[in-house]
Amino acid sequence: MTTSGTAAEPAPFRAAIDAMHAAVVHPGIELGPMRPPQKLAPYSYAISAEVKHADTDVIPEQSEGDAFGRLILLYDPNGDDAWNGNLRLVAYIQADLEAALAGDPLLPEVAWSWLTEALESRSEPLNALGGTVTATSSVRYGDIAGPPSAHQLELRASWTATSEALAPHVEAFCDVLAYAAGLPPAGITELGQHNRT
Repeated sequence: MTTSGTAAEPAPFRAAIDAMHAAVVHPGIELGPMRPPQKLAPYSYAISAEVKHADTDVIPEQSEGDAFGRLILLYDPNGDDAWNGNLRLVAYIQADLEAALAGDPLLPEVAWSWLTEALESRSEPLNALGGTVTATSSVRYGDIAGPPSAHQLELRASWTATSEALAPHVEAFCDVLAYAAGLPPAGITELGQHNRT
């Protein structure tokens, strides 16, 4: 099993990784490499994405609005029949939700449309898109720390890219994370977030 960073990497895999690093994403999202899974494909690479938090020395007692994700690139030079290609992307996003949103029966459909529309808006051809959307609610009892109730959205998806030009795929993935986290569109500042003089 080979992961990114070795001299034996095939050129298409290296080109795909370089393209992932060329993505331009929402300024509220931070990307970084992470250890990829080891047994899903001959070659793999992964990035993590998380919503940046304001710099502060105070650690909040209850963290609200946390959102993060990971995007994994799998490469099989011989192709994979189930993938219908040789470059497979596997995405995972988790985001905290407000209670009212978590109870909306249309939430899974809306969250899935975030992904399909983000991918389609970049005019990137892809194959074999599939996944799940899960909304969960949990209630804490007794002596456990944290808010009394929590609500989360999880989106898991995978699709096959038809070329090594993966920057638009990373950008679409980060758009979905931004939607799930409730970030304002890039270039728009929330009223409570600017400095008053």
